[in-house]
Amino acid sequence: MGLAFNADEVLQMAERAETNAAAFYRKAARLRPSTEHEQIALLNRLAEMEDRHLATFATMRRELPERMREATAFDPYLEATLYLEHAADTHGGEGSPAAAEQLTGGETMEAVLRLAIGLERNSILFYLGLQNLVPPKLGQDKVAAIIAEERSHVAALVTELRQLGNR
Repeated sequence: MGLAFNADEVLQMAERAETNAAAFYRKAARLRPSTEHEQIALLNRLAEMEDRHLATFATMRRELPERMREATAFDPYLEATLYLEHAADTHGGEGSPAAAEQLTGGETMEAVLRLAIGLERNSILFYLGLQNLVPPKLGQDKVAAIIAEERSHVAALVTELRQLGNR
């Protein structure tokens, strides 16, 4: 295996993605007309859901055994951290700063939710790919836990989208 990660590194990426995703929803809420109280409240609840995911991943990371933090490569200049931050920001999924930058305030709630669902699905694909790069002894099961969290978020967003259609 040429490239490998450990659970600590993947959870670090997940934390950054959740922080960015919460910022996405908060920006979408700020851009809504102030008269759209219900939509603003929904977007703030979604941001809080991302905050809870962040807390979940931070707890998982704190509780990792030392063996799941083992470096997979010699990295005296901490380039892996820079790479991981970049990967978290640009993988095209949840937490992509580019997605938040695209928000103009002119989007319908349906469009925001559909965008969020697409971002979450891309994140799941990203973590599925990463899962094969984390050996079992370095925490492959933790990546599976991240994927499960992201799947639950897709389900929550789909539920919100359906409820929006019923209003």
